[in-house]
This record gives sequence, structure tokens and C-alpha cells, in this order.
Amino acid sequence: MTTNIYNIPLTSLDGRQLTLGDFKGQVLLIVNVASKCGLTPQYAGLEALYESHRERGLQVLGFPCNDFAAQEPGSAEEIQSFCSTNYGVQFPMFARVQINSQPRHALYAHLIAAQPQASAPEGSDFPAKLAAHNLLPAVASDVMWNFEKFLVGRDGSVLARFAPDMAPDHPTLLAAIETALN
Repeated sequence: MTTNIYNIPLTSLDGRQLTLGDFKGQVLLIVNVASKCGLTPQYAGLEALYESHRERGLQVLGFPCNDFAAQEPGSAEEIQSFCSTNYGVQFPMFARVQINSQPRHALYAHLIAAQPQASAPEGSDFPAKLAAHNLLPAVASDVMWNFEKFLVGRDGSVLARFAPDMAPDHPTLLAAIETALN
């Protein structure tokens, strides 16, 4: 990778300009999120994960995206209100990004290039469900759906990628986070 992940420009949900450099030295779980998705209840698990591991150096970072069946159509204010009111989200949230549509946000271009394949829970039928509705991405390395997760190590390396149906409390995801934190 020629791009340093810490230098990629980002905008917080409240409009502040920053980079992942603001989180340098921490383990990052980067998740594309949406408020009107069947997986939206994962917000609760992501917040629980953040609360239980942030003192050890884990940051959960939420990136709203409307690329997947237009399931995140709201304004920044509506997204913030939905997340805090319904799920008590305190982890950092960012402005809506384009992930599979063009122009793809530089962060997701970097993440996908570093980890082109997501790990899925054993026995997952999620891809088949998307295929049945003709919703699979055109390119195999593209993000499959809302709530796909990328794990970034303290040194900025992209360690792993997890399918949307890999719940925040799944043992595989938790083991990867523990390894990264230690």
C-alpha cells in the first residue's frame, strides 16, 4: 500500500475535518453502518464492544453509507439522532461515505485493497440471501452489505475483514480483536 491509512482525510458526523491519525496507536474496528437495514440492531453490539474494550485501546468507527439499497438516506443530524436515541451510540461516527459507488472513498479503497476477502461466520447463508434478491456486489472484492467490518492494528495495518453477518460478539471477531489489542 502506498497510501498511509492515517493520512486519509475524513469528516466526522458533526462536520469536523480529521484523519485516522487522530486514532493512531489504537486498534480500529471500521464498520459501514445504516439505519434502515435488517442488520441495524448490530449497533447495540458495536456499542457494547466499544464500551467494554475502549480503555484497552479499541475504537469502533461508524461510517454511514447509502450504497446498499438506500438504507441510510438521512441527514447527518438524523443519523446522529437515530444512533443515540435507539442504540446509545457513543463511538465515533463519520459523515456518509461512498463505498461501492463512485467515487469510492479513499479509506474504503485502502481497506478493500488490503483485505479483498471477508471472513464469514460458519454456515453463513447471507450471500445466498443477497443473491436471491440480486443484491450481490458486481465485483467480488467489493463490500458485500451494510455492517461489514475491517480490523486495523495499532500500526495501521489492515488485519482482517468480516462479513456483514459476523455479529460484534461473534467469537471469531472477538478473538481477532483480542489478538490485536495484545
